[in-house]
Amino acid sequence: MSLSSYIRYTFRDAFRSIGRHKGMAFASILTIAISLFILGSTLLLVLNSQYLVSTMESQVEINVFMQLDLDRQDALAFQKNIEKIPGFQSLEFVSKEDAMSIMQDRFGKDTDILKSLAGVNPFPDSYRVKAQSSESIAAIAAEIEQFSEVESIRYGKELVDKLLDFTVWVKNVGMAIIIGMLLAGLFLITTTIRLTVFARKNEISIMKYVGATNWFIRFPFFLEGMLIGFLGAVTAGLIIYFGYGSTIQYVIKSVPFLPVVADFNELYRILAVLIIGGTTIGAVGSVIAVRKYLKV
Repeated sequence: MSLSSYIRYTFRDAFRSIGRHKGMAFASILTIAISLFILGSTLLLVLNSQYLVSTMESQVEINVFMQLDLDRQDALAFQKNIEKIPGFQSLEFVSKEDAMSIMQDRFGKDTDILKSLAGVNPFPDSYRVKAQSSESIAAIAAEIEQFSEVESIRYGKELVDKLLDFTVWVKNVGMAIIIGMLLAGLFLITTTIRLTVFARKNEISIMKYVGATNWFIRFPFFLEGMLIGFLGAVTAGLIIYFGYGSTIQYVIKSVPFLPVVADFNELYRILAVLIIGGTTIGAVGSVIAVRKYLKV
């Protein structure tokens, strides 16, 4: 048999086999789709949890209040000291006049804050400092606090500590869930493919007895497994794609302050992983499952 004839035969046999065993093929596709849907949904959940944490981290600021009697020029020059600290990301200078204006806006036009304070502005010049990560906030605050020009520092230590704990928890739990779902999916997919091959064990034995080589027998199963895995992965991908799109639109309208990953490039990467993974698992699972019945 020529190579082209063999390739045509294997593809024809793979599609013919799926047609003859529609129920088993459908069960295999459904199992793969469910397994990959659970895995993909878990990946999206972990991705959004990490995005929520990173968004919260970016909003944490270190408020550095300068000494009240510090000259404005010296207060502005202090910026260089902050910029030299490892882990520093950005800063914003808030003058005492700006601080008074912010406070006035909070109380509204009906109350003259400066007049009620006898014309004395009690606010110092200050800086709003952001760190590159939440892990470096405490170290940056401690280093800034050592300077004599600084009166006090506030950055919500308890909030930062809870945020750090939550970050570690999300990473650990997310990894555990992903690994657990991956193992469960692999088990379900491999088991279902084994049942498909078991239903055709007599056919495999006959082909073996008439002299067919192992790869001659195995390759149609390999293609069949690839096709089943691909169809299952595409099914799961379509459900995730449209389901996630609808969920994102609902969250944005109903809970606009909740940060979610709206960049579909991340979704496309996950879908690509699911499709490649499902196709590969289907092919490898078929090869492994049929190996047992080649020993006759």
